[in-house]
Amino acid sequence: RGLGDVYKRQVQGSIPVRPECRDQALSMAKNMVEASRLEFGCVSYDFYVGLADPNTLMLFQEWESLDALQSHFETKHMDDFLQQLPDILSGEVVTKRYAVQSIEEEEAVLIEAEEPIIH
Repeated sequence: RGLGDVYKRQVQGSIPVRPECRDQALSMAKNMVEASRLEFGCVSYDFYVGLADPNTLMLFQEWESLDALQSHFETKHMDDFLQQLPDILSGEVVTKRYAVQSIEEEEAVLIEAEEPIIH
């Protein structure tokens, strides 16, 4: 099987918005969530407000395949979002893409920490 068959695709991003444009940014995010969740291959798609900075939107999305993610980039709602985005930004958008593979329970490896790790 090729990588597209084995790995799901995840994208995370942070979008800093100007305070006076926050309501517009939230509306844009809501529209993207509603439209993107209807796309073939969308596993999850959501925006969150940053706790450290309520004018930063955090984006998390997961797709069944690279093809599904590529198709998402070619949608009208994505184009509309990208056209409006420069007008609301207060800084640089940072995005990261990941290829994620699920492992079966019998393949999982348990790693024990010597001391508890608290985040």
